Amino acid sequence: MTAFRHDFHPTSLREYDIRGVIGKTLSGADAFAIGRCFGSIVAREGGKKVVVGYDGRLSSPELETQLVAGLVACGLEVARIGCGPTPMLYFASYELKADGAVMVTGSHNPPDYNGFKMMLGKKPFFGQQILQIGQMAASGDVVAEASGSSTEVDVSDAYIARVLKDYDGGDRALTVVWDPGNGSGAEITKRLVAKLPGKHTVINGEIDGRFPNHHPDPTVLKNLEQIIAEVKKQGADLGIAFDGDADRIGAVDGEGNMLFGDQLLVVLARDVLKNHPGGTIIADVKASQVLFDEVAKAGGNPLMWKTGHSLIKAKMAETQSPLAGEMSGHIFFNDKWYGFDDAPYSAIRLLGIVARASESLAQMRDALPKVINTPELRFNCPDERKFGVIEEVKARLAASGAKVQDVDGVRVLTEDGWWLLRASNTQAVLVARAEAKSEEGLERLKKLLAEQVEASGLQAPDFSGENAGH
Repeated sequence: MTAFRHDFHPTSLREYDIRGVIGKTLSGADAFAIGRCFGSIVAREGGKKVVVGYDGRLSSPELETQLVAGLVACGLEVARIGCGPTPMLYFASYELKADGAVMVTGSHNPPDYNGFKMMLGKKPFFGQQILQIGQMAASGDVVAEASGSSTEVDVSDAYIARVLKDYDGGDRALTVVWDPGNGSGAEITKRLVAKLPGKHTVINGEIDGRFPNHHPDPTVLKNLEQIIAEVKKQGADLGIAFDGDADRIGAVDGEGNMLFGDQLLVVLARDVLKNHPGGTIIADVKASQVLFDEVAKAGGNPLMWKTGHSLIKAKMAETQSPLAGEMSGHIFFNDKWYGFDDAPYSAIRLLGIVARASESLAQMRDALPKVINTPELRFNCPDERKFGVIEEVKARLAASGAKVQDVDGVRVLTEDGWWLLRASNTQAVLVARAEAKSEEGLERLKKLLAEQVEASGLQAPDFSGENAGH
């Protein structure tokens, strides 16, 4: 038996997943090593079964094959659910009572990227656990080689049926445009909408890992141009878009306006709080103050938390939150659902709300308090410096008596609104954002933010981009 040893490219082990560029920083050998190491963790905890799925990228079948080989070499039983959305893998892990789950997916990254998202038991596998994979591979710290097995399992019918079970819009015939973005949620989307009342049009509905029509990130307005045009052409009630592996959702109202992640969460939260009065609704630190205020108005307990889908899931479990979301379009239902981020499921819940409402989605959006904010600004800062910069800013703000929320970086409150500066967990960048009630107020906030960045010896971000009404 040959001894197992493997070194990963240093950039591929990230906070929430393992990710890299195929042929440069990620390979089939890496996939086998992930299977061998993750499988060893599962086996040492007494686990026997791991579920594996993959997205529609051209490199995914080969990575999945190698990953499965590594898991089988740990003596595990591997259930292979094939190509589909990431949330279907999460569903399969519950449905098949698995001890672990691995999804081969590059999410919303460019076509030459790929990666792996993992669950251990019912919990996200992230942070130090991912670094542990690298340490185990480098030292060869894996279980003795054994002969496991792999079988193909189709959970798609069960997944679609379970998602549809919570549709509560009655028989009202909505007109809806869907854009799965040629991602791995495309086939499921077509099968799902075929069972819904109303008129449904699916664009970019073929799985194509080259993403020929647009980049599969539904939180970027440019990527929604096609769906907006189709919504207007059809006079549709709304449009729904998914990212590359369908764990993130984007929405467009009947007038062709994009709903930001926090605006979508307001609409969903009001509905969920009817059954969970006083419930904790979690949103990440980048969300608008409007969200937190509207949740409180609806009788909920708004909780601001750190950005990152794994961190949000962990906080939901701790607080028994029925609903959470991020600006990035990750929406997590713990009300009737399992607490994981699932775009098709979130879409079904949204459709139910719109179908039951006396007002349109556009009217719901228009009724929200108006604020002006910058887009999310990302600017380079060395990995070894980024967290230090945040600490320096925090210290200066404390000395000045500023009102600061420091759950994730610094979110500084003033009479004009707020500004945010945080370190990215996954890249060598700082992330900045500001929101105010007026253009003049926003300019003052930008100036305060820039002064703090420059005081730490960095060049302030370029605020010349267009501000967004929100």
